[in-house]
Amino acid sequence: MNLTKQLALQFEHRPSLGGDDFLVAPANADAVAWLDRWPDWPTPALVLHGPPGSGKTHLSRVFMAHCGAIEFTMAELNDREPPDLLASAPAVVIDDFDNVLKGGVGEESVLHLYNTAKEMGRCLLLTARTPPRQWGVGLADLRSRLVAAMTTEIGTPDDMLITAVLMKLFADRQLNVDRDVPGYMLARMERSFDAARRMVSVIDEAALISRRNVTVRFVGDVLNRMANDGQDGGVPLAERPQGTATTNKEEY
Repeated sequence: MNLTKQLALQFEHRPSLGGDDFLVAPANADAVAWLDRWPDWPTPALVLHGPPGSGKTHLSRVFMAHCGAIEFTMAELNDREPPDLLASAPAVVIDDFDNVLKGGVGEESVLHLYNTAKEMGRCLLLTARTPPRQWGVGLADLRSRLVAAMTTEIGTPDDMLITAVLMKLFADRQLNVDRDVPGYMLARMERSFDAARRMVSVIDEAALISRRNVTVRFVGDVLNRMANDGQDGGVPLAERPQGTATTNKEEY
């Protein structure tokens, strides 16, 4: 049995939009369990929080595919009335909600949305980097509702989960990868799904152009070129302390 199959057996796969899978592991199992309980949530809103790259956005897409939820943008929250927004969906998702609040959405509008969702029996899934107590909400009524909302945390992916994701990403691209490649990459990358997707994409493109096998030596050449080209902060990945993070928009 190859490494990809061995790792895949250790995690539950959840399908999402676009045919991708979400791997259920200890870092995200509690969050997945709460989403599985929908619509049996103790509060109208469920807050899913965790660090960048931990998989919040990807998991919210799985939730949308599962229950037919729709996603709101900041412009829609400002320009449309909550009954119109909520009319066609059993649940709604607002991604990166702590930054949405900072970006100009009126707190009165958010309070109106929350109250309308409760009245209509709809659910709100709010993803954020931090729990509600840290959002600095000024409107007392809104703050009390958000602080009282059910929260679940998704943790930073551990090495085994990142390894499984790397191998799945390589397998999805039909790349044959030497067994030592994931461990080599782990020592030179941030622990995030976004970093894994980005690096595998670059390696895939380089392998296609050069027609070389994906070995440790080949991956080392690719990662150093990425660093020299400024794709990862200009710091050679081999010199970066293990686990050091960079700031990237979360996509997984």
